[in-house]
Amino acid sequence: MGIVPVHEALRIARERGLDLVEVAPQAKPPVCRIMDYSKWKYEQAKRAREARKKQKVQDVKEIKMRPTIDTHDFEVRARAVERFLRDGDKVKATIMFRGRELAHIENGQRVLERLLERVKDLCVVERAPRIEGRNMTMVLSPRPQAVAQSSKPPAETSKEA
Repeated sequence: MGIVPVHEALRIARERGLDLVEVAPQAKPPVCRIMDYSKWKYEQAKRAREARKKQKVQDVKEIKMRPTIDTHDFEVRARAVERFLRDGDKVKATIMFRGRELAHIENGQRVLERLLERVKDLCVVERAPRIEGRNMTMVLSPRPQAVAQSSKPPAETSKEA
């Protein structure tokens, strides 16, 4: 509408049954819009609710192992790590050392490398393996495309009678 005096803009808004809303007060002259303010506010709240629904809260799941872990136990934990990563959660893999096992931290390193080799297509190493006291930890975060593929529903098969 161009530059219009305030009283004129208010009159136009009242005639249309709408509100005069100041959009940019710092501008010279201030920018205003004629609109239904309550409807706009409702739509903004609705958009915010939809955005919150679509958000995925990323949890950190922890898997604990020992440097002398058996192959079957390792497989069970590796499958759990794969499931966590597909669900979009971060995984903290921990190797717990006891007693003299700390003298051979390379055994723990090998277990973590074996785990990483198993799930490398699903994740990115967020924090490389490092010793924290008697534990060695590594943090893995899911790759976005791995999460997107697993969230798709399986394709429906057509049944012919």
